[in-house]
Amino acid sequence: MASIVDSPTRQAGSLDIRPMTPTIGAEIHGVDLGADDIGNCIPAIRAALLEHGVIFFRDQDLSQEQHIAFARHFGELEIHPATPRGQENPEVLRIAHGPESRGKENNWHSDVTWREKPSLGSILLAREVPDCGGDTLFANMHLAYERLSDEMKRFCEGLTAVHDISRVFAGRLNKTTEELHEKYPPMRHPVIRTHPETGERVIYVNIGFTSHIEGLSKEESSWLLDHLYKTAWDVEIQCRFRWKPGSVAFWDNRVCQHLAVSDYFPARRVMERVTIAGDKPYFETR
Repeated sequence: MASIVDSPTRQAGSLDIRPMTPTIGAEIHGVDLGADDIGNCIPAIRAALLEHGVIFFRDQDLSQEQHIAFARHFGELEIHPATPRGQENPEVLRIAHGPESRGKENNWHSDVTWREKPSLGSILLAREVPDCGGDTLFANMHLAYERLSDEMKRFCEGLTAVHDISRVFAGRLNKTTEELHEKYPPMRHPVIRTHPETGERVIYVNIGFTSHIEGLSKEESSWLLDHLYKTAWDVEIQCRFRWKPGSVAFWDNRVCQHLAVSDYFPARRVMERVTIAGDKPYFETR
């Protein structure tokens, strides 16, 4: 992901790419994600995703089928365990909050790191949003890594963390930890991962799903995880997106963390997410 942008607007083929900050995020204008010929734009869109970490599109009138079709251009799709059984399009995870349900995604996290192969990325479409509030923030965790001291980098690069689905979804799915672990056992991932396409090093622990770091005492693990979690809080490596109906965010889950601001209660916010399967995280020595 690039950390410096030379100009406020750049062209990539027929795409109008407008960086949001020097460190993360860009809006892309002049493209219809549901168009029959969207395949012609996929290489440029993928390049923009790798450069900016998260890309945004406005005014997209997509059916669920079009949403799914666009996502398939980037890889196989995964089905989230929170998706209701029997849903017509199981690839679509509906995230709805309103007067009866306050938003719970208001912490910094990467998606589904409890999988053996966490997602490449997610494509989130806004169906209904409050008049004000409900923004989503994104953080560049490669730059978070780069801002660590050299000694801390070397220490973290040799560590492995455990990620556990039950930390978040035991309560939400009304399952016991044991029931969830039968299908989704805790997974071990490097604390610092290598991005498989850019080669960048990325902090890969998050407050939602990481339970502990192996080989450290409970106190040492808690201290280090807290320190690494807080690297996402740096406003100089963040962007903030204000939603409108039809807005789309497509983020690279391998390098970004995100936080959905739950400041809009009791207003309604309805989103639909399609997620692209990824590969097993690894750390590559130089």
